This record gives sequence, C-alpha cells and structure tokens, in this order.
Amino acid sequence: MRTTVSLDKDVAAAVRQLRQREGMGLSEALNRIARAGLAVKAKRRDFHQRSYPMGDFKIDVTNVAEALELLEGPAAR
Repeated sequence: MRTTVSLDKDVAAAVRQLRQREGMGLSEALNRIARAGLAVKAKRRDFHQRSYPMGDFKIDVTNVAEALELLEGPAAR
C-alpha cells in the first residue's frame, strides 16, 4: 500500500539510523518501527473505586420510579 506520511524529526532520525545500521529500505524500516511500537503493552493501573459516606437519605431510593416521581412530580414523565 502506498501512503504519503509526514514524519516528525525525531521519528525520521530513528528511521534513518535504523536504515543505516541494518542496511534496509525505507518501508522495511518504517514497518519495523511501527511493529515495535504496536508490540509495547501499556501499563494499566489497578482501578480503585472511591466511596464516601453520604449520610442518611431523606427519601427511599430502593424504587427509582417512585423516587423520581416524588422528586420531579408525576408530570415529569
């Protein structure tokens, strides 16, 4: 596939160095660098849900429909 791309200076320098060091063509060097970037796994941080005490509820929220009707009125539907 032919595609025109614009490389940042640091990327172009990395491609140029790889081509000189390994004696390969431009496409091969770009593909190798792209595959190396795709192979890197991003580090994932563990997710920790934070919760805070909210105090006592003024209304019963176990039935959402009833709570909404109480808060917004029957015409809100």
